[in-house]
Amino acid sequence: MAIDESRPFKPISIALLTVSDTRGLAEDTSGDILAQRITGAGHRLAVRAIEKDDADAIVRRLNGWIDDPAIDAIVSTGGTGLTGRDVTPEALHRVADKVIEGFGELFRWVSYQTIGTSTVQSRALAVLARGTYIFALPGSNGAVKDGWDRILAEQLDSRNRPCNFVELMPRLREV
Repeated sequence: MAIDESRPFKPISIALLTVSDTRGLAEDTSGDILAQRITGAGHRLAVRAIEKDDADAIVRRLNGWIDDPAIDAIVSTGGTGLTGRDVTPEALHRVADKVIEGFGELFRWVSYQTIGTSTVQSRALAVLARGTYIFALPGSNGAVKDGWDRILAEQLDSRNRPCNFVELMPRLREV
């Protein structure tokens, strides 16, 4: 990471979504980890919610947050695997204007260093939807740590060089 200390840090507002049929807030350890890292990095945790593994419910939640001008980015955890109930990627594709291909590729490369070839089972991805970034991470504690610590912490820091997601925000709705 190349942080340019001469540049100002610009905090953004991030919504946090956990996708799970089995977890409530008390059991949502991966959501807790992300919430701590979001605020620890100096960003604002705009809202936090849990949705069942139901693509329609996830899409409704995402659309509400995408249309909220107080939310700059959404980070989700869970529902990115291969089972029949894992529908987070399908939901993201329904709201996406653009897929950020490099995010999933980089996540799997980072994850490979931790869990080896098991990373091929991850469908982590990122999209841009009506000017809002959405990042979908797997639901394990290790995966959210890898995704935040090794990718999002840098790309959501306005001081990161040579470029970062934050500096693009004013131009995301250009036509």
